[in-house]
Amino acid sequence: MISLHIAILQHNSVWHNPVANQEQLEKQLHGLPEKTKLVVLPEMWATGFTMKPETVAETMKGPSIQLMKEMAKAHHTAICGSLVIKEGAYFYNRFIFAHPNQQVDTYDKVHPYTPSGESKLYRAGVGSALIEYASFRIRPLVCYDLRFPVFARNTDNYDLLICVANWPAARIQAWNALLRARAIENMAYSVGVNRMGKDAYRLTYPGASAAYNALGDEMIFMNEKETSASFTIDLETLHKTREKLPFLEDLHDFILK
Repeated sequence: MISLHIAILQHNSVWHNPVANQEQLEKQLHGLPEKTKLVVLPEMWATGFTMKPETVAETMKGPSIQLMKEMAKAHHTAICGSLVIKEGAYFYNRFIFAHPNQQVDTYDKVHPYTPSGESKLYRAGVGSALIEYASFRIRPLVCYDLRFPVFARNTDNYDLLICVANWPAARIQAWNALLRARAIENMAYSVGVNRMGKDAYRLTYPGASAAYNALGDEMIFMNEKETSASFTIDLETLHKTREKLPFLEDLHDFILK
């Protein structure tokens, strides 16, 4: 059986303090089960969701990415989450997927959050991404991306959708509903990792990180006090579900403009 043991880390990001958040990550990683093969962190885990990217942005050779790579190698597990990245004259909210072999895959958030001003400060990515790891095909999303079902549409046969987020308590019911819906409509595992605590904008984040199977059944749900949780997904169960209920075969073809 091809399986993947996943650990969720509900980071309480220290505002604009990458060093403190890096130290927190190292401590959390040491407490995980040895069988863990994928660790998922929230959106902008090293800084909090900030509208001052010029003060905290790193390059692709920055210390937060280097730590992710080092920890992935040391713990024999992939580590993913998003960071504030500067490339040329632009800032990106970039999903980083660090493999144990030091390979790094990336995805730039396609839907910057307009109400917060993110779309004015961060350059939007172009198109979706597909990451292959441990025989699983993974579709990454970052926070606001979760609200756009056509963007997450499973036209390339992915097995696992991962959404990393800073989703506030005021709209957490939308997060819960959308994360489950993405699993059901795409016949894929859906994993969402949200931060906890408060940020400098006085927003409260309740965690509510969760995982659902292809039928939308809850596999795990974390309260606002939990810092980590782990679970296992497997391809055999996913394929049997799709064979029994071949909903993806009835998708309509259309072109996005």
